Amino acid sequence: MVNAAAGPPSFLAVPGRSTKPRVCGITHVLDKGLPVAEAAGLLAVSGPYIDIWKFGWGTAYLDPGLTAKLALLAEHGVRTCPGGTLLEIAWHQGAADRFLDWAGEVGFPCVEVSSGVVTMTPDEVASLVARAADRFQVLREVGSKDPAAPVTAQDWAEQAAAAVAAGASWVVTEGRESGTVGLFDPDGRVREEVVAAVVDAVGYERVVFEAPRKDQQAWLLRRHGPEVSLGNVLPAEVLALEALRLGLRADTFDPSRQAAHT
Repeated sequence: MVNAAAGPPSFLAVPGRSTKPRVCGITHVLDKGLPVAEAAGLLAVSGPYIDIWKFGWGTAYLDPGLTAKLALLAEHGVRTCPGGTLLEIAWHQGAADRFLDWAGEVGFPCVEVSSGVVTMTPDEVASLVARAADRFQVLREVGSKDPAAPVTAQDWAEQAAAAVAAGASWVVTEGRESGTVGLFDPDGRVREEVVAAVVDAVGYERVVFEAPRKDQQAWLLRRHGPEVSLGNVLPAEVLALEALRLGLRADTFDPSRQAAHT
């Protein structure tokens, strides 16, 4: 009888993967409001492959199971983060410090700083990142949620560099849950020049690419390898993404790789 707890078998040659707590090769999931019981079931299968769990938008403010879910995720070594929109709204209402106090009290180790909904100057963003970085690991999202907003490689690169200089641990490239905004054109195609500019500015190990669609994930994996960090992944699709990372799907299969044992 096979012991599933011992991990996957070893008869195939697959790319090496870093282990948790990872600093790159991160799988960052988007939780739209899963009940604790459903989260527990998903973590039982995919917990080893999940690094950051984002409570999307303002759901952390409303979730009655927040405390229990945070404890569950911590048991599985998964870092947690409230959605950046929630902090934007708090900042807009003059409650950013109260938000940060609350996030620390309930047990979030990470926060996301975004400016995709509320207009902030570069100095205001840098100040908020620095304030948050005193107490949390910060994910700084660059780009706008507005599909009509202009997207230029130089602007995104400058935002990314400023974020790291202010103390952000990672830069998150806006793609939304649709994969048709920011890093992607309205048809979902990757804006290759933006990817290249952001990576040149801060290094790919500092970037979490929001990439909810399989074709987008596969493109980024082919470009940067299995240790590229990918975000806005649905919790139910984590195992499928790990298979994609390891070349166990047609989209990333490498015919040159030979079996581990012959």
